[in-house]
Formats: sequence, C-alpha cells, structure tokens
Amino acid sequence: MTTITPDPRNHGPSADSLRSEAGGPGTLTAVPHADQSQTTQKGAPVTYPGPPRPVQVSATPLAELADQLGAARPGQDAEVTGITHDSRAVRPGDLYAALPGARLHGADFVTQAAGLGAVAVLTDPTGAERAAATGLPVLVVDDPRGQMGELAATIYGRPGRDLLQIGITGTSGKTTTAYLVEGGLKTVRSTGLIGTVEMRIGDERIKSERTTPEATDLQALFAVMRERGVEAVAMEVSSHALVLGRVDGCVFDIAVFNNLSPEHMEFHSDMEDYFRAKAQLFTPERSKLGVINLDDEYGRRLTKEATVPVVTFSAEGHPDADWRAEDVQVGPMDSTFTVVGPKGERISARSPLAGPFNVANTLASVVALAVAGLDPQEAADGIAAVPGVPGRLERVDAGQPYLAVVDYAHKTDAVESVLRALRKVTEGKLHIVLGCGGDRDTTKRAPMGAAAARLADTAVLTSDNPRSEDPLAILAAMLQGAASVPQHERGEVQVFEDRAAAIAAAVARARPGDTVLVAGKGHEQGQDIAGVVRPFDDRQVLREAIQQTQG
Repeated sequence: MTTITPDPRNHGPSADSLRSEAGGPGTLTAVPHADQSQTTQKGAPVTYPGPPRPVQVSATPLAELADQLGAARPGQDAEVTGITHDSRAVRPGDLYAALPGARLHGADFVTQAAGLGAVAVLTDPTGAERAAATGLPVLVVDDPRGQMGELAATIYGRPGRDLLQIGITGTSGKTTTAYLVEGGLKTVRSTGLIGTVEMRIGDERIKSERTTPEATDLQALFAVMRERGVEAVAMEVSSHALVLGRVDGCVFDIAVFNNLSPEHMEFHSDMEDYFRAKAQLFTPERSKLGVINLDDEYGRRLTKEATVPVVTFSAEGHPDADWRAEDVQVGPMDSTFTVVGPKGERISARSPLAGPFNVANTLASVVALAVAGLDPQEAADGIAAVPGVPGRLERVDAGQPYLAVVDYAHKTDAVESVLRALRKVTEGKLHIVLGCGGDRDTTKRAPMGAAAARLADTAVLTSDNPRSEDPLAILAAMLQGAASVPQHERGEVQVFEDRAAAIAAAVARARPGDTVLVAGKGHEQGQDIAGVVRPFDDRQVLREAIQQTQG
C-alpha cells in the first residue's frame, strides 16, 4: 500500500522561522543584520555574534602578519587582536578577511567592518580596491581563505599547542566517537568538544553552526579553551573542513578514521576525491598519529598511504589489527566486549549505545585515548559512563509498550546499519520514518528508499529538509528506490509529505514489542522548507504523537 499526503506548510510563507533569509553568523558572504548593532545601554557589556573569543590577547603587528603571508607591508601598521571573515562579527582590533563568495564579495562589506572596529583588511586582488577605499591598511594575497587558519593561529598565540587535540573523521560515527572520546578524557582532564550537535568549553554549551567551525572561529575557540583551563579537546573533522581549510593552523595529536561510504557527492566529484579529502588529515601537516579502522576497505588503504605513524583497530577481531574487540555481546540498548591490546592488554569495555557500529565507535575511542597516554581501563570506564549522544539512537520514552528511537542516520549505509541493529532487539515489527535532504547528494535517495523498504516492516517516506527543492520530487526518487525492491521482499510503504503526519502514522501502527525509528534529522531542531527554517524536533514530535495515541 502506498499513500501520498501533501504538506500544506510547503506552500506560502510562514512566520514560524528559526532564521531570517540571510545566512547565519559564520557564512562567508556577509550580510548585515539590523539587530547586530554594537551599541548597548550604558554600562551593559557588548554582546557580539558568533562563537566566543578569548579575553586576553597579545596584539600582533600587522607587519608581522604581512611577512608571514609573504605579502607587501602596507604603508601604515596596526595592532591586530582578532580575525574574522564575517563582517557582522567584527570586533575592535580585528583583521577583517574579505573573501570572494558565490554571489557577493566580502569586500562589499568592508565599510561595515571598519565601522565595527576592524583595523585592517585581508583580501584578494578583486577586493583590494574596495578595501583600500576605507582607508584601512590592506593585505592582498591570491587565496585569503587559504591563509586565514594560519593567521588566526598566530594572532591567538598558537592555542592548539597547549591542548591535547583528538580529531575524528569518517562518513559515519564522528559525532558519537567525539562524545565518547570526551567522556574518556573527562576522567583525567578538563575537556572541550567541537562537533555537529554542539560545542562545549568545560560545562558551557554553544550551538554549532556546522560540523567543523571556520578557521577563524576555531582558533578563537581553542584560545578560549586554553584561557579557561581546558586541557584536551575532542573534535569532528569533516571532509568539507579539510578541503576548505577550516582546520588550517591545526596539527592534531591524534587523528581517528572511522569509515568511508558514499556521501557528500554534491561536493566531491567521486569516492576517490572524497577519500583524498579525508586522507589529508593523516599527513604531518594535520596530525602526529593516526588511529584507523582496519574493518573498513578505505581504512585498510589509508594504513598504507598515511604519511604519519598509524595504529589500527578492528571491532570484527581482525588478527592483523593492533587493537581488537573480542567477546562482543550486543544488547538492546548497549554492548559489552573485551578490548585486546598489542601487548596482550585486556580491557573490559561497554558501548553505551546499541548496535555493532557503536562497538566500533567505542573501540576507536578507547584506542585513541590509550595512544594519547591515558590508562585504557580508565578511559573505557569513562566512555561507558557517557549517558548518550543527542539524536544518536536516542530513546523517546512516554510510557509506551514499544521502543521509540530518533537517529541521525541520513545515508544508505547508516540507515541499513541502524535498521539491522534494531531488528536484532525488536520482538515485533520495525517501522521507520525517513526522508532525504534537498540540495544535497541526489544519488543516495533511491538507495535509501530501497533500504527502508527492504529492512523495515513499514517504511514511511517523508520530507527531511527539502530546502529549495520540491519535496515531492525528492520523495519520488525515494519511492522509485523502494519500488525496485521485489514486492515479496519489501514491507509496506507509505508516503507523507508532512513529516509530523508521517511520524504520527508510524506511531499509529506500533504495537507492544514493536520499534519505531525516526531517522535522518537526529538532534536538529528545525526543518528547512523553501529557505525558511521552521521549529521541528523529531524527539518532541515523536513524544507528542505517542502521547496522543495513549489518550
């Protein structure tokens, strides 16, 4: 049975939005916001947009930065205490990086930057004349974006050198592994966390704009962490970050590789290009030591091609791995196993999240912490105590007699993995709600639809974040994939354009012993439809749907 229900919210504007039409802080093409004036009431502290900055910064002469760039020294010098690429986030003493964008150039906003206190401008030849018109000194280089990270590191005093930095990359599991690594680090050190869900400086939580911050923001964050006594940071490193220079200025003490599968094909030309992007992390310019998953085919290749020393791990017990998992027991909400080390060490470990893939994430975390110098058993105990990861197999319990879970799985391999993991712990039927994002990789839509239809008893296909695309066009591609599964091999398929209606439909089918999985958006708290982000949290909507069925 296939039914298609339209979403009335997709037609016309809506007042319920989490953002304006202009991009949020951190976008490379700066657009002024009227609400970001630097004026305040007398005596009130000034509040700036963007991530926090350190309080104490020693000024760097602009001439020194020019020499670092190999650029001509401007006729006038300046004392630089910060750097940003966002004209709205400029603070007094900043070097404003005016970057070329897809539609606009950052040099179009140099007047605003100067008005907010910028003392100099970094730009390319096409922006030089506009920048000079402000009267500020200008540094001109061919690729200002490629220079921002190193400049930021210099301006903030190379803060990363004072932190134990563990960077995690891979298609799936970055967020979970970062949380688990941080959990292990907390047993002995004050920690920071940077990733998709949030950034944390000690106990302070900051909303993330992207998986890996822009280089200017990242170095400032490291400086704030150092200033506040943070000693170690666990951080997600995306392929976009590596290609676009967001981690320029960073040399990670430990770089972790989880896995690689098709994703971001709208950004990468092919899987080889994707692999090459990830492999950049395992060079002396980016890390000192690699921790690599030997169970993954690209991981095996990376062990041969990495130009830094590597340590390998295997959740499948591969005998050639330096560290491996044995005696794996997968339970309904967690897993236990023994970590066997290269010197015969035997460590009792527990993954606080269900599924074989989380055994791999947990093992990666234990190994990363062990090679970083922590006691492996203490690290494993800290990891086991992690209460969960937002939007990653996150359980929603409203007293219902079945399991309800929200997960961020938004690619074919991840959808298949989480469905197989939940099938093992589901006595009854398995129902999935799933969509595909708009303006993203179109090649995964049919395979994701097929995976949902093949592996679930009910596949409710719906909108994810359609963005500028027609939601029905996305659903048509998913439905085509579902239809490719032979009828006797697929579950019931339903289609609802409205995501809340889709969640309600899955909940209505649930019986005692069943499992309802709402996949794709995880921790996200908004839904992007036609460029407007409306409030939408899968966890909240799922809870409300369950409560309604219970009267």
